[in-house]
Amino acid sequence: MEFSGSQKWLPLFILAFVITQCTLLAIANLPGTWELLVPDAGVASMHTAVTRFNTVVLLDRTNIGPSRRMLRKGHCRFDKNDPILKRDCYAHSILFDFQTNQIRPLMIQTDTWCSSGQFLPDGTLLQTGGDLDGYKKIRKFNPCEATGSCDWEELQDVELANGRWYSTNQILPDGTVIIVGGKGANTVEYYPPRKNGAVSFPFLIDVEDKQMDNLYPYVHLLPNGHLFIFANNKAVMYDHEMNKIVKNYPPLDGGPRNYPSAGSSAMLALDGDFSTAVIVVCGGAQYGAFIDRSTDTPAHGSCGRIVATSDRPGWEMEDMPFGRIMGDMVMLPTGEVLIINGAQAGTQGFELASNPCLYPLLYRPDQPVGLRFMTLTPGTVARMYHSTANLLPDGRVLLAGSNPHYFYKFNAEYPTELRIEAFSPEYLSPDRANLRPAIEEIPETVRYGEAFDVFVSVPLSVVGILEVNLGNAPFATHSFSQGQRLVKLTVTPSVPDSAGRYRIGCTAPPNTAVAPPGYYMAFVVNQGVPSVARWVHLVA
Repeated sequence: MEFSGSQKWLPLFILAFVITQCTLLAIANLPGTWELLVPDAGVASMHTAVTRFNTVVLLDRTNIGPSRRMLRKGHCRFDKNDPILKRDCYAHSILFDFQTNQIRPLMIQTDTWCSSGQFLPDGTLLQTGGDLDGYKKIRKFNPCEATGSCDWEELQDVELANGRWYSTNQILPDGTVIIVGGKGANTVEYYPPRKNGAVSFPFLIDVEDKQMDNLYPYVHLLPNGHLFIFANNKAVMYDHEMNKIVKNYPPLDGGPRNYPSAGSSAMLALDGDFSTAVIVVCGGAQYGAFIDRSTDTPAHGSCGRIVATSDRPGWEMEDMPFGRIMGDMVMLPTGEVLIINGAQAGTQGFELASNPCLYPLLYRPDQPVGLRFMTLTPGTVARMYHSTANLLPDGRVLLAGSNPHYFYKFNAEYPTELRIEAFSPEYLSPDRANLRPAIEEIPETVRYGEAFDVFVSVPLSVVGILEVNLGNAPFATHSFSQGQRLVKLTVTPSVPDSAGRYRIGCTAPPNTAVAPPGYYMAFVVNQGVPSVARWVHLVA
């Protein structure tokens, strides 16, 4: 058959239509759903943390000029050294109630650009460092109910021994916080401050190169009490009590992973006898992309996985379906890892990336190599430099931020992002609602090694073991969730009681190295479907 004139294009049109429909059908069949929570939060969140009062603290720089949300009337920040606003009446931090989607502006005084944070055992958010007037600052946010008046407190009687810009915080077994590295700060120090102040940490010098790549080191507290610290492409086991490296791990293939090369890392769930810790490091930019300011150099998608507590550790390599930089790795209540946000080309830095990676991935650690990654429903909002992802107690993942520009900029290919979204993994799909347990009773405070009961209700009869998993609330920034942790408790098989509920016998974590003291989201998981969490205070 021959076509003439416009008819020549008919087969091509049909083919394009069929391809488009098949693509849409494939996307429609992918797991997970998206929802827009707030169309304009007014602030692009560079740092995000979830509090035990089911609110979320979102935080940006202070010297970025006007945000899109005003402080309360009569509340302004005065800074003669601010290059843009000497009198600044705009909010650079907000408190978000994800149950009502209401926002309250917060007052932050000093610059928090590329700072670090961690929750203390009493639930207070510790926030350290930044740039300019925030370089040595220590701040606290003592959270309250959404209707309360809690706000940021800048400590006046104490400051950091070294300025910290691009550093990482990790809570320790004794409830203190170690602060690791930062630009030009190849040391560690602690909060509360110790007499010896900052302590030299030569490992960070050894791995530094001309594009740095030792900033925002990945720090994980191992169940033996030591720290796994990863920078550039190398890692060590660090005895923070003796200030001594006790193990050097083999280098990870694939080039640098830390800022500005923009990979990410997570420690998988601790379970069993809690003696084994597995670390995963994924993604990153091609070396030189940051130096050359190349926005279109493809990111790589390699992941390394290592048993950090092994006597003979080695990296097991695999590839993600997409090359990705600036992806966030979120520990889900099930023990799976959500990899979300980021781009497929370029590097970290202002206006240095392109080709947003809109497809989340589910990393299933129990599957064999080659079957661990599942591609999920794509979003529509580019979440690139300075974006965050945080697990919420209801099982959703909160997405905020993305500002790939030095200032707020909306007339751009990738504008400053003020929308707040939530991604719901497949375990929240309607067809699994009848499996979702509800926690009816759980202790508010639990001591280490203590036996306690959790009572739940489930729409259908329970089949198999109900898990009880504790997830903490990390401080998410720059593609790494500082302090992130999931602990699977030892449980007994559930037993129905006379009230139609199920009783689960649980044993709290054995010590503070397995789970440092503080507030945790306690999830009950039934056949891969988690409950809404209850906050539990784990104390010595």
